[in-house]
Formats: sequence, C-alpha cells, structure tokens
Amino acid sequence: MRNKHGGPFDRGGADYYYYRPPEPHYWAQGTGHGIKTTEDQMTSSEIADYNAGFAEAAECGDQKDWG
Repeated sequence: MRNKHGGPFDRGGADYYYYRPPEPHYWAQGTGHGIKTTEDQMTSSEIADYNAGFAEAAECGDQKDWG
C-alpha cells in the first residue's frame, strides 16, 4: 500500500507538511514504532516513493500553521 502510515510516501508528505528538509526514511511498523529505516537501508523504489510523497505535498502546498 503506497500511502501506508509510516511508509516512505507518507513520511515524505509529512516531512514537507512539517517544514522538514527531505530525508528519505520510513517506519515499517507505523510512524515512531519499531526501527526507523534510513535512506542507506532503503531500496531505490522506496526512495522514489518518499520523494514522490514529498513532491506531491509540495505541489499541494499544504503546510502546518504553527500560529
């Protein structure tokens, strides 16, 4: 499932939403659960999914209002 909570696509979108710079990663057991998988451990497909999530979020332009 491409947009699984904690998956690469989801994390890319979340990083954009929270004004974080792109840093491919994901959580296989859901965000904050289990072991964080970092870019050096990811497949090229997982990295592409992360980047796609970040790009899609940037295209929508929706970011957290900290006000």
